[in-house]
Amino acid sequence: MPGSQQNQYLHTLLASTRPFLRGELETIDKICLHWSLFCDLLVQIWKAPDCVCLCGLFHSAYSNSYVNLAIFDPNTGREVVRGHVGEAAERLIHLFCIVPRQPLIHEDLLFKYTDQELVEHLKLSVISLKNAKERGFFDGDEAWRKKIRSLLPENGAVVKHIKTGEDVLVSRRVVAVFLLMTIADFSDQIFGFQDCLFDNSNGRLEFSGNSFSLWPGDGKPGLWVNSLSRMGAIYSLIVRDEEILIDERKRGGGIGVDKDRDEDLELVIPPVFENCTRVLDANDQILARDLYWEAVCEGSKTGLVKAEELLLSSIEKNPFVGEPHVVLGQIYLTKG
Repeated sequence: MPGSQQNQYLHTLLASTRPFLRGELETIDKICLHWSLFCDLLVQIWKAPDCVCLCGLFHSAYSNSYVNLAIFDPNTGREVVRGHVGEAAERLIHLFCIVPRQPLIHEDLLFKYTDQELVEHLKLSVISLKNAKERGFFDGDEAWRKKIRSLLPENGAVVKHIKTGEDVLVSRRVVAVFLLMTIADFSDQIFGFQDCLFDNSNGRLEFSGNSFSLWPGDGKPGLWVNSLSRMGAIYSLIVRDEEILIDERKRGGGIGVDKDRDEDLELVIPPVFENCTRVLDANDQILARDLYWEAVCEGSKTGLVKAEELLLSSIEKNPFVGEPHVVLGQIYLTKG
């Protein structure tokens, strides 16, 4: 390549990489979907309150229990963050960054339920909510309500500050918000690399291993759907118990909105897993992933008919992810 062409090439290359080097992603695309912005945009699509969306955007601002990438010093920078996002959002951001998310979300909630128990409790909770709304009938001794309240009491959960070890009270509605954000976060973050890293061969994302894995791995879609569908089910149980609790109090002449319990924080139901009412079987998830992978990796060898068959089978086993539908669309476009 002549010298002038080489210089032009290097100039163009530098110009194209400069926004990434400087962190000026908005000059590439105003809605560039990088790490935190994806979480923010997804919860926006789910119509979560602004403070929750902003928490999604700044969820690592002070670092958190999973990553040590602080942008602001929590001892001196909270006022700065508060000035950007407001008091309600900054409070959520700070809490999100100081709670031990692994115990709070997984060990103290998710791992306490079997899949079948969640399915059964979802059915029972529908009946309980209907009885409360239509008949004014309330029964705190129902199995599903006793269980969710034993794990996440009416007045919230006390956890340890990840830096100081001090007790921190997290209201159950804020815990629900953190469940919602974890669903959004994990759906963006986890793929085959983490499955190898955490020995997630059974597809239940129980973090049973701590293995060595080369980045980025084989690029397979992650086995996270069963876990997030269970999170969604628990989220629904919390929301339904909250509705019943508040309705019972109002009928008894109690206060309308108890801000000490964060009842002014709206809990929206994400439009995923049939509005958080379905638990995907872990084995179905694995089979669906493998069928999809065979279709995209072997399609050029086996042909469109076989690829279509594999993708349709994948969708039947796991209808909650988009990739098989997108690739199937390519096949139908090719067929005309």
